[in-house]
Order: sequence, then C-alpha cells, then structure tokens
Amino acid sequence: MNNRGRRGTLRWTAAAAVIGAIVGITGCQQTATRTKAEATPSGTAEALTHMAGGSRAGGGACVFVKPDGAQKFGHVGWGFRITGTNQWVYGAVENPTDKLYTPPGGDIGAWHAQGSYDRMLSDMSRDAHYPGKSTHPYSRYRCVASSTGDVNSARAMIRSVEGRGFLVGFDPKSGELTSRDCLDATYDVLRAYRARHLTYSPRLNVPNVWVETLWDWSDRTLTPR
Repeated sequence: MNNRGRRGTLRWTAAAAVIGAIVGITGCQQTATRTKAEATPSGTAEALTHMAGGSRAGGGACVFVKPDGAQKFGHVGWGFRITGTNQWVYGAVENPTDKLYTPPGGDIGAWHAQGSYDRMLSDMSRDAHYPGKSTHPYSRYRCVASSTGDVNSARAMIRSVEGRGFLVGFDPKSGELTSRDCLDATYDVLRAYRARHLTYSPRLNVPNVWVETLWDWSDRTLTPR
C-alpha cells in the first residue's frame, strides 16, 4: 500500500472510531439518572457579585450544566446579561429526539427566554422550557462577570443556532466530520457576546471536559427553586 493509501486508511479508521464514540453518546440527550454537581470554591468573587442587580453597566455570562447528560459526557446551556440592566437572555439546544442529525429548520428543541438573574436560575433548575418531559434539570452552573457584552451579536447568533439544525457526525452536505450540538450552540452564543475568559471549544468537543476549562468562572450547584 502506498503512503497515500495508508494515510487514507488511517484517516477513515480514526473517523470510524470517532463515529463509534459519537453513536454511544448520541449527542446532548437526556438520561435517566441525575448526578448532583458539587459546589466548589473555584472562580473569583467578582463572577457572582452584582449578577442580579441592574445598577452596574457591565455584563455577564453563565454556562448551565447537566453533568450526567448524554451518557455522562454532559449537556450545556447558556445565559448572558443584557448590559446595564437586570435582565438575562438564556437558552439551550436540547435535542429531545436524540437524533444525530436533524436538517436546518427541523425540531432540535431549541429555546430561549428572558428574565431576571433569579428567574433564569429558577427556570434552568426546573427545566421550565424543556420541550416535553425532562428527566432531570440542570444541576450546575458557572458564571463570569464582564465590563461589556455584545448583546446584539449574541441575539443574532441565537437565531442562527436555532435554525441551523443538529449534527454530530458527517455532514450530509459537505462530508465533513463535525458537529452542531448543544456545546457548539452555547459556545457560539457566548463567543458572539464576547464573554470574558471563554475557552475555545472545537467541534465534536465533550461538554463535561470543556466546562472544566472555564478559568476564572464561578462554579456552583444548581438546585430546584
């Protein structure tokens, strides 16, 4: 076998291994068991200070976590503060059908809402906007404060992620091995918002791994409220 053929074989072998892992995960789905996240002292006090108030002109961002989602690979949602107000915009791509591919415009369980910081925590802790019956709500959240935030760009990205479908695997159109899942939606929205200390997330990343890389973000347990 020549070098080109050998490289091609290795590439497809690696791709098959990735797909095998992906099929096992089934991407951002609900699972029957619930693992309660432990509260940790990581992050700075600034990340939680004045999050609920509207007196400061700054912004803020949060990542909400279901640690046992997707067969314990994790599931995430997002939230960001409308700068200079006490209002937050928050949401997620829930993928309630558990399909690895849903074309653009299809039902991917995408939703977003707006409310106070306390309302956001309450909604996320109860899965208030989950499409259908949720087996468990979000149980952990990490937040970071910022002096500014690009709210308009983040809102535009919400419209984009809600309409682009869901994918974990080979894109039927391009043939590329990639993803458009819950983590991609969360990362893309918060990147558009220009959240501070937002760690880069490549496609096909694992939510529970990425969440641990959010340096200087607070880390708290989220209980139903």
